[in-house]
Amino acid sequence: MKRIAILGSTGSIGRSTLSIVESFPDRFSVVSMAAGNNVGLAFEQARRWRPQVMSMSSAEGAGQLQGKLKRAGLDQAIEIAHGSAGSVKVSTHPEADFVVSAIVGVAGLEATYEAVKAGKTVGLANKECLVAAGDLITAEAHKQGKPLLPIDSEHNALHQCMRGGRRNEVQRIWLTASGGPFLNTPRKDFANITVEQALNHPTWKMGQRITIDSATLMNKGFEVIEACRLFDMPPSQVSVIVHPQSTIHSMVEFVDGSLLAQLSVTDMRLPILYALTYPDRVESELRFPVQELRRLDFSPPDFGKFPCLRLAYEAVEAGGARTIALNAADEVAVAAFLEGSIGFPEIPATIEAIVGGTEARVPESISEVLNMDADARRRAHRRIQQVGGRETIAQAPSATRHR
Repeated sequence: MKRIAILGSTGSIGRSTLSIVESFPDRFSVVSMAAGNNVGLAFEQARRWRPQVMSMSSAEGAGQLQGKLKRAGLDQAIEIAHGSAGSVKVSTHPEADFVVSAIVGVAGLEATYEAVKAGKTVGLANKECLVAAGDLITAEAHKQGKPLLPIDSEHNALHQCMRGGRRNEVQRIWLTASGGPFLNTPRKDFANITVEQALNHPTWKMGQRITIDSATLMNKGFEVIEACRLFDMPPSQVSVIVHPQSTIHSMVEFVDGSLLAQLSVTDMRLPILYALTYPDRVESELRFPVQELRRLDFSPPDFGKFPCLRLAYEAVEAGGARTIALNAADEVAVAAFLEGSIGFPEIPATIEAIVGGTEARVPESISEVLNMDADARRRAHRRIQQVGGRETIAQAPSATRHR
């Protein structure tokens, strides 16, 4: 029986993880969970799974959850925590064998690092952890002798393909990108893109930030950085190729010219199951309909049209604080776009301004990472305040409906 701690239990990855646990009750159990602000869903999860520890993102949420559990007669059975300290308590629970890291953004960074430091096996669905603090996390995982198992579909695919050869036989890794909703939209029309349009991803149903990041291709840029750090590859050997069907999730090219590609259904439960059962594979009903496969299209990404991808490559080349600033500025800019404060083209413009003004220093601790992150966010907020008045906020009504 593998005992699981879930960081981000009320998010899409957390809910998918619980679906896997429910499908394999003889293999998995849940010992601790960290939720967000959704008190109602957190209560339902606590009542269903009875974790030993349940953490909320805020003290107010924790108080509300405590009240609900008390009325249900469960307050003595479940310890309630909140904030960063609560997430760390969840991720380092002494009975947890495996930690699913799925809190979006750097909010999950400290808990993920502490889980690795505590000798837990970690399944990473939070790419921002490796973008902001990849060197620190991978070094600690190596020290502990524990694997970092990617849950993100592209890196999970790479992990599977790399089992087909030795590490020194890998020539290049290929990350596939759907191209997002604006693959065929002329660049001149980007200023008129609305929030609804940007949230209409052609393949995946995801959270708001990652969906906007997919529309700008910043998500693919983050994946490039994550791949470099997860697989110890230089950026020159990590390539992105646009593949609108999203049938092939990633490919590994070996020195003899052979390519291994991973195909599967577009269902996050499959990479979660792979990570949870690694190095074994177990039977599931998540089948890919091979008979329906008709065509596979590929094209190079347009770096001019989607500058966020270029910015990610430049940041990982520089390393250190540049990748921290990249993630922080993107998070602030995407939030401003969703609120209607800036237009779509201002997302990469904000990121470029903040990263360009960041000194390429290498952090030596998680606290230093968080300080660098906070500084980049302050600068991004200032810039958005300065340019916000010059933006035509056509998408403001749309943003209200999506809050």
